[in-house]
Amino acid sequence: MTTIDRLPARAVPARLVPAGGELVAGDVVRVDPIRNPYRTYLDNLRSAGSKTAMGGCLDRLARILRGQPLDDRTVSGENFPWHVLRYEHTSRLRAEVLKQGWSAAYINKHLVALRRVLKEAWRLELLSAEDYQRAIDLEQEDASTLPAGRHIPAAALALLLAVCDDPDKPADMRDRAMFAVLYTSGVRREELVSRDLADWDRETNSIRVLGKRSKERMAYVPDDTAALVEEWLSVRGRTPGALFPSIWKGGRLRTDANDRPARMTGQALRKMLMKRVSQAKHLDPETMGKKPFRAHDFRRTFIGELLDAGVDLATAQALVGHSSPATTARYDRRPEETRRAAVNRLRLPNRATPPANDERPQ
Repeated sequence: MTTIDRLPARAVPARLVPAGGELVAGDVVRVDPIRNPYRTYLDNLRSAGSKTAMGGCLDRLARILRGQPLDDRTVSGENFPWHVLRYEHTSRLRAEVLKQGWSAAYINKHLVALRRVLKEAWRLELLSAEDYQRAIDLEQEDASTLPAGRHIPAAALALLLAVCDDPDKPADMRDRAMFAVLYTSGVRREELVSRDLADWDRETNSIRVLGKRSKERMAYVPDDTAALVEEWLSVRGRTPGALFPSIWKGGRLRTDANDRPARMTGQALRKMLMKRVSQAKHLDPETMGKKPFRAHDFRRTFIGELLDAGVDLATAQALVGHSSPATTARYDRRPEETRRAAVNRLRLPNRATPPANDERPQ
C-alpha cells in the first residue's frame, strides 16, 4: 500500500497548506499544532472512554497508512497530516482495514473515526468541501452480529456480592452497591462512574444519568439495590462529589482539587470487576464460568431480563437510553429461545431392528 511518505504532491493543494506549515521531504505537510484535526476531534468528544477508543482507532489507521505495525506505540495519529488524504488514499486505507480480520462493527468504528477527523480538517479549512466529500465516500461494512458479552446468571451475581461483604472495608461496600446498580439499572460503565451524590434520589430510587450525546434520563433501581446504595453512603458520607469515588488501598476516599470525593475512571471500574470476578471464581469456578465478565454484560443481562419479563420494547429502550428500538431488540433472547424450542421438537426416527442372520440378503 502507498504510505503517507509517498503521497503524491498533487494531493496537497497549495491553498490548503496550514499556516506555518511547509512541504518537507517526501511531499508531507507538517501538522500545525494549533489547527490539528486529530486533537480537535478528540477534544469535542465528551467522555474519557470515547476519547480513548476513537483516539486508538486513529492511531491504528495512522500506523496502517505509514506502513507500521499496529502495535507500534511510537506512531500516533496526532502527528499525522490527515488533511492530505484524498479518495484514492482513503479507499485504499479501507481495503487495508478489511484485511485485518476485524469484525464488521470494529471496521465501521474505524471508518467513523476517519470520517470525523476529516470533517474536522474541513472545518479547520485544511480540506476543501469537494475533497472532503469524496474522501469520506466509503461504504460501511454490513453485518448482523449478536450483542457482545455474556449473560450474568443470578448465582454469579450472588457470588460477586458475597466477596464484597466486609462492612469494615469501604471498597467492599462501594463495589457491592455498584454491582447491584449495574445489574438492576442497565447503566453504562461511564454513566455510572461519572455520577455525583446529587444525582442520587432516595425518594424515587433513581440516579440521574447523562448518556451518549448528552441525553439525560432517570435510571431506576429496586428497593434492595437502593438499600445497598444507602449502606454505602453511610460509609462514604454526604460530602458533595462522586457518588462512587475512587478509594485508596487503606480505605480512605480519594479527593480532587476541591477536596471532594474524586470520580473513578471507567478503566478503574473494569479493573475492579476483574479483581472481584477472580475472587468469586475461588468460591465457585463452575458458576462463574470460564469467560470473563465485562461491565457491559450487566447491561446486556438487564435488557434481556426486562424483555423476558414481558416489558414492552419502548419502555426497555427508554430505560437503557438507546436511540433506536432496533438496538434494544438485538438484546431480546426470546427469539433465540423460540428457535431452540422449535428445533428441540424434532426427533430422529427409531433405529430399525436389524434382520436376523438368515434373513439378511446374500
